[in-house]
Formats: sequence, C-alpha cells, structure tokens
Amino acid sequence: MQSSNIALFLLWHIIHLIINVLYIVREIFRTIESYLITNRYVKTYTNLNLDRVKYLGIVIDSDEARNTSQVVELLEWLSAIGLKKICLYDREGVLKKSKADFMERFGPLLGKKWMDFEFVSISDGKEAVAKAANVLFKKYYVDEEDSEKPFFTETHLTEALKTLGLLHMGPLKYKKFGLIMKAIHRFTMVKQNYGMWS
Repeated sequence: MQSSNIALFLLWHIIHLIINVLYIVREIFRTIESYLITNRYVKTYTNLNLDRVKYLGIVIDSDEARNTSQVVELLEWLSAIGLKKICLYDREGVLKKSKADFMERFGPLLGKKWMDFEFVSISDGKEAVAKAANVLFKKYYVDEEDSEKPFFTETHLTEALKTLGLLHMGPLKYKKFGLIMKAIHRFTMVKQNYGMWS
C-alpha cells in the first residue's frame, strides 16, 4: 500500500513537471513568434487590412479588468497598430464602474492617439453579446431540458463568442504585441466584423 502511494505521488510530480515544461516551451515559442512579428521578420502580418476592422470588440475577464495598467497598455498597442474604434467588454461591468478613474488617469494619454473606445457589460445588450447569450440559451436551456443549468462564466461566453466567428487572443496578462497583430490579421480574414480578447 505504501509503495503504491509513493508511485502515485511520483507519477503526479512527473506529470506536473511535464506540463510545466510544455507550458514553458509554449511560452518561449510564443515569445519568439511575437518578436519575429513585431520586428517584421514575418511579412504576413506587416500589412494589416485595417479597413476590414471598423470596430473591434474585446472581451476581458472581469478579474483582469481590475488591472487598469494592463488594459491601458493593450489600448496603446491597439492604437499603435492603427485601430480607431474599440469596445471593451467585461461581464461584471468592472471597466464601466471605474470609467471616471480610468479616464482621469489615462484618458489624456489615449486621447493623443485619436482612438475612440467604450466600456460595456452584459447589461448593455450589445449585438455580439446578445448573440452569444442566444447561443448559450439554445445550448443549455432549450436543447437540454433535463440537464443541470450552469451558471455562465467568462469561459462559457468565450466559447459562445467563438462560435460566432470571433477571435480569441488569450488572457490579458499574457498578451504579446506580435500575437495581437497576428490575431487581428486572422480577424481580417473572417467575414464577421467582431473580435475578442478574453
């Protein structure tokens, strides 16, 4: 019995080590890819067709939305890329609630970049969010009558928005300039005029 516990303990640690190594390798590749794109070594992403991006919606996890400096850095990057109209969405309306503080601290800096942006939450009923809510309703409340009804999280919303043709750029804290350019390039290749960060 003792030896089987030790074997399970060792196996758990080995699996944990492998997962950590794979994660580190993935992040190294992402960093290299971002560097190559940012420094224009990958020509595919140098000329973004921004005419197709009239309005970019970005979904931010409500916990991440509390990190204002990360949000501002993201907006700075999007402005540097040349995007003009940005909609920031977080489910709980964290950004909307702190809009005055946000604008007081960072508005003048962003204002120089000639970019319009707005904060919305699920209560605003924006088109993409409304469509995503419809997808979730059909999936969990209409098609599965006897199943347990979930409490919807950002993960559920992200999944629903993806089915509408939106792009997922990854968590805000792991954002990389080159990978944002790559995601926007992919966005310009799809038909729908929505985009996303979650």
